[in-house]
Amino acid sequence: MNIDFNKNKDGLVPAIIQDALTKNVLMLGYMNAEALEKTKASGLVTFFSRTKNRLWTKGEESGNVLNLVDIKLDCDSDTLLISVNPKGPTCHKGSDTCWNEANEQSFGFISKLENTITSRIKNADTQKSYVASLFAKGINKVAQKVGEEAVEVVIEAKDDNDDLFLEESADLLFHYLMLLQAKGFKLKDVVNVLKGRDK
Repeated sequence: MNIDFNKNKDGLVPAIIQDALTKNVLMLGYMNAEALEKTKASGLVTFFSRTKNRLWTKGEESGNVLNLVDIKLDCDSDTLLISVNPKGPTCHKGSDTCWNEANEQSFGFISKLENTITSRIKNADTQKSYVASLFAKGINKVAQKVGEEAVEVVIEAKDDNDDLFLEESADLLFHYLMLLQAKGFKLKDVVNVLKGRDK
C-alpha cells in the first residue's frame, strides 16, 4: 500500500471509518504513517489527533474502540477507507455515528419497503390500503397469501417467461415481508439467522 502522506504539508491523510457489517460511515479522522502502523499492529484504529497533537487510539478513554477489519486506499493514494467492527457508539457525544444517525443495517429499497408496510399497517385504512386490508383479515390470511405466491413462483420458474417469473417473485417477497411483520419480525432477523449459520 503506497500512501501519499506528503500530499498535504501536515503529513496526514483522511481516514473514513465504515462499519464492516452495516456499511454505514461512522466518522472521519486523520492518520499519519505512525498512526497507520499502530492501527495495523494493534488491530485498534488509531488516529493522529490534530487537537491533542499526538497519536490517539479511538476509545482509549471511553472503551468504545474501533476493531480493524480492512484498509483500502483510494485511486489517488491519499485517502483511506477503514472497515471496522465498532464497540459501542463512535461519536464522542454518544451517538452511533458522528452524523447523529443510528448505525443500523439497511437493505436499501427493501428497508424502505418494510417501512412503507409498517406505515400502512399503523394507518390501518382498509379502504385505501391493500396492506392494511390484508392485515385486518389476520395472520392466517397473510400466511395463505405467501403460500399462494410461492406456488405461483414455482409455476413460473418452470416456464420460459422471465418477466412473469420476476413479477411473481416480487409478489412473493412483498407478501413475505408482510408475514414477517405480522409475526413481529423484520428481514434483519432472518439475516441474523443466516449469519449464525455462516461458520
